[in-house]
Amino acid sequence: MRFSQRHGYTPIKETIQLKSIDEETRNALWNALNLHYWSTIQWDDDFLQKSLRLSYHGNLHLHLLCRSIWMFFFKKPIDTMPDGWNEICKHLRGFFFKCKWYEVYDLVEFIAKEYPIEITNSKFQRDANSFLESEVAGYRFVDGHIIEITAEEEMEAVEGAVASAKAGPVREHLGRAIELLSDRRAPDYRNSIKESISAVEALVKVTCGAEKGTLGELLKELGRRHPVHPALEAAFGKLYGYTSDAKGIRHALMEEDSATFEEAKFMLVVCSAFVNYVRGGLKA
Repeated sequence: MRFSQRHGYTPIKETIQLKSIDEETRNALWNALNLHYWSTIQWDDDFLQKSLRLSYHGNLHLHLLCRSIWMFFFKKPIDTMPDGWNEICKHLRGFFFKCKWYEVYDLVEFIAKEYPIEITNSKFQRDANSFLESEVAGYRFVDGHIIEITAEEEMEAVEGAVASAKAGPVREHLGRAIELLSDRRAPDYRNSIKESISAVEALVKVTCGAEKGTLGELLKELGRRHPVHPALEAAFGKLYGYTSDAKGIRHALMEEDSATFEEAKFMLVVCSAFVNYVRGGLKA
């Protein structure tokens, strides 16, 4: 992750792709389309010369898909649709790599619904989700629909926490949590979770002027010095337990990393919101 992203100068929603799509993600989704749909095209040996015609009986499923795309997605007259696969593919490719970010998702969602073989659609959605996760996109296929898994408000909470944290342990932990979460080569969700909760721990230590103590103990001290709702104090005590007890991130997952992107993102957002909450209360 770049310096500007770790330190809050570049919006986190550009790091976790929200309302945007970069070249690598377009390439990955196009590759998924190619692997599961485009590559099913078969040569027509019955024609006068070997060719790739959609009307060839071996290309029935791809032909039906392309007809649906042409008529209902592009909304073009059906008699203008070429029969040659190379022409159709060129048109699809031209649209895919030039259209707006949300139109990419429109198209891949449409294809996953319209192709007549459901097992192919399921495999495509599985691989698309894998690519979207590895490219840190804020969207996933769920039951045939692409949904947003990272809201604008969540990203604003993270950006606000990083921006408000002065140079020191709070910013360092948040920056590291973001870096581990959004690493496209080797994401480390378990340690991202640890860094997020460590940011809260560091904040409470700085606020209370304490060098030692568990987060649970420090939260009680924070509550004595500054108003913190008891339910919120209890909630963060339990989140700390989730990361620290015998069944938590810092123990059980040392042997098997089963943490997910969704868990790591949740902890980053929640811990960032708490940082904003505490700093806002101190300024009041």
